[in-house]
Amino acid sequence: MIDGRQYFIDLVKHPIKFRLFLFSKLPSAFFSGVSVLGISREKAIVTVPYKWFSQNPFKSTYFACLAMAAELSTGLLAMMNTYKRKPAVSMLVVSMEANYFKKAIGPTAFICEDGKLIAETVDEAIQTGESRIVKVKSTGKNSAGELVAEFYITWSFKAKKN
Repeated sequence: MIDGRQYFIDLVKHPIKFRLFLFSKLPSAFFSGVSVLGISREKAIVTVPYKWFSQNPFKSTYFACLAMAAELSTGLLAMMNTYKRKPAVSMLVVSMEANYFKKAIGPTAFICEDGKLIAETVDEAIQTGESRIVKVKSTGKNSAGELVAEFYITWSFKAKKN
């Protein structure tokens, strides 16, 4: 089995290739200024800036932009664990919960540290041939380290039949 995880990490860390991916596949994230601060097999950190395109009428970051960054922090780990897998594995968000604690009036960084849990779930989906779900957490903090929001994203994974 070829492990595509490191190759995927290298693609995400490449400034031009990842920006092209965002532009072509996630244009809302591209124009909102969402960016990846870091990614490893265990965690991903994604930021969303506070700027004209991402703000709401209440002078804070629009909740949908916060959700986009939170989902991407989990989605990168999901994509990393499904990238170039044999058999191919489909992935889908099936649920999302959010709690907001503080007004987002500056950049917000979302971190998901559930890479190992996602990897185990993808492996189990491949081994069983059945759909498997996992609920993961992404925590958003402002530049002062204060908790702005936390998101719980539930992913479904299923190995495709050849």
